[in-house]
Amino acid sequence: MPPDSGAGAWARASADYTMQLLVFALVAAAFTNVYITQPVLPVLQQEFGISASRASITMSAVIFGMALANLPFGTLADIVAVRWLILSGGLMVAASGLICALSQNFWLLVAARWLQGLFIPALTTCLAAYLAVNVPPDRLNVVMGSYVSATVAGGLGGRLLGGFIHPPLHWRYAFVTAALGLLAATLAAVLWLPSGRRPQRTMAARGFRQILADARTLRLLLVPFGAFFVFSSSFNYLPFYLAGPPFYASTQVITLFYLTYLMGIVIGPLAGTLSNRMGNGWAMMSGAAIFALALFTTLVPTMLVIVLALLGICLGFFTIHAAAAGALNRRISSGQGKANSLYVLFYYLGGALGITLNGYAYGLMGWPGVVGLGIVTLLIPGGIGFWERQEP
Repeated sequence: MPPDSGAGAWARASADYTMQLLVFALVAAAFTNVYITQPVLPVLQQEFGISASRASITMSAVIFGMALANLPFGTLADIVAVRWLILSGGLMVAASGLICALSQNFWLLVAARWLQGLFIPALTTCLAAYLAVNVPPDRLNVVMGSYVSATVAGGLGGRLLGGFIHPPLHWRYAFVTAALGLLAATLAAVLWLPSGRRPQRTMAARGFRQILADARTLRLLLVPFGAFFVFSSSFNYLPFYLAGPPFYASTQVITLFYLTYLMGIVIGPLAGTLSNRMGNGWAMMSGAAIFALALFTTLVPTMLVIVLALLGICLGFFTIHAAAAGALNRRISSGQGKANSLYVLFYYLGGALGITLNGYAYGLMGWPGVVGLGIVTLLIPGGIGFWERQEP
């Protein structure tokens, strides 16, 4: 055994820990900006004198922007150093957040939110590709689970900023706080994120059409589409459900319900480990079943039951999410940037479509309409998990 093997192992472990910490901080800071308006949608509805579905555009606009920009940034992730992508993304998302804080016109707010969405993939999709290239395959499921946990922490942070830490009527200050946090995380990542291996040119040559031509890869991409279709709409229309009869909950109380998001921080890495043991297909099937049962349980008009149901929703969703992300990245051997950009594209197209269609479902049937459409849609990840269950 070489005399410096112990020191070398410690150095590698330290560098690995530093990389994961920086990635976690940056992804969490990015996702904090995504969800700021979600808990204060009723406040925006009153302040701008608009309908519930129109107020929800402040969420669907940023998600739609992320969906549009994922393919271009996925291509760049295969050929451009990750530091430059992070720097451009962090500066643009933070600047757009400050515009949101100053906007007095609803459609200016929507436009700034859309601009945020366009540059968030520079901080998320590109980092996922970076991890796929630089993390050994036997650890990738667990690391991608940690990446998912960072999205959870950011989503929770944005909701708490918008509806609890800052008073709901002062939601503009939440954008300022989120922008400053993102600038700090961006600077840290640019300065200290290990450069890692650059994708090879042969990887970059693999096109989107070639990736989509693989039937199993295409099936895996439909999993995040279906799962986030249901998850995004469930939490998007939850404030309206809880603000009405029989609950009449305040914005601060509604925001506390988002603490159930903490389940995702724990379940992300655990789901990666579980997927390694039982298989990604079984994990997707189990997650979809738990998700559907928990969503149905929200129809019980009791606060405690709804809290437990939301925990189940988070458990099911993040199990599906971590298993699907791990399955995709373990399957691909080239073009990681493009593949991950397609994953996120399908993910956010599902979210944007879910929020839009469930707006009609909520308008026609209230919360039971959201629940019914969600349970039907969960047949997508559950059915694909059934197909995937025989894969190692």
